[in-house]
Amino acid sequence: MALIKRITFFMLINIGLMVSIGVLVWVLQSVFWIKITPNLADGYVSLAIYSAVYGFASAFISLAISRMIAKWMYAIQLVKGERLMDWGSKVQTVYATVDRLAKSNGIKMPEVGVYDSQEPNAFATGPTKNRALIAVSQGLLDTMSQTEIEGVIGHEMAHVINGDMVTMTLLQGVLNTAIIFVARILSSIIAGALNKWDGDSSAWIEPIVNIALQIVLGFAAMFVSSAFSRYREYKADEGSAKMLGKKSMIASLKRLQTLHDSLAGKIEGDDRIAAMQISTYKISRFMSTHPAIEDRIAALEARYDLP
Repeated sequence: MALIKRITFFMLINIGLMVSIGVLVWVLQSVFWIKITPNLADGYVSLAIYSAVYGFASAFISLAISRMIAKWMYAIQLVKGERLMDWGSKVQTVYATVDRLAKSNGIKMPEVGVYDSQEPNAFATGPTKNRALIAVSQGLLDTMSQTEIEGVIGHEMAHVINGDMVTMTLLQGVLNTAIIFVARILSSIIAGALNKWDGDSSAWIEPIVNIALQIVLGFAAMFVSSAFSRYREYKADEGSAKMLGKKSMIASLKRLQTLHDSLAGKIEGDDRIAAMQISTYKISRFMSTHPAIEDRIAALEARYDLP
């Protein structure tokens, strides 16, 4: 039932994206008289505008609704400051740490929530620094000390303060645009070459080649986005160390590593929004959105300039 619910929601989100982008394209063409075409019939400029509109619009619409999606997918229970006494001491630590770091860095208090998952993890999301969400799993609350939890929260708050969500969206927009643009050009060239041999086949071959190229280029783009994501994880660790102390962040990472090793094969990895979480289970190093925890620990230990 949960799987059907997630698939249905995914389909609805994508339909909403396509409708929203369709309306945007109509406005740009009808109101602003900007020529937008998905092929080379009107030159490279119109195709470039088309690619940018679809590439960036899809990325930024997804960012705009990221908090809503996260709350729905994880059935997050929000922690309200006026009802903080209803929660345990560790949840109170989470809330107090978020509140303190938000005030000290001049941003609005993010929403704080708890979600049901055995995997010890946490994530940050939201369209801007001042409209963010920090969520922690019940597994993290059950298995980590208050000091270790503070280090995790510092890491997630560093993502918010650094504006990582917007930065990753900009990168995704650039990659989306490049994929659409290059795939359209190459498929047009290939279809043109085939047209010399068989004029009847080129009409249906071009869209197939275009889709295939977008899949291949999309896979290649994952290496770029994953590499940048790993870089931002190092920066978030550094940010947490600056705000809460290097020892606190290292202790949190060591605890996460111990928990991952001990829970491997015993619980199911929660990968609903894996890229947002503080850590993931080991997968291919070049495709992972997170560096290995031991590498993150080593990077912090080598930073003698951090307190």
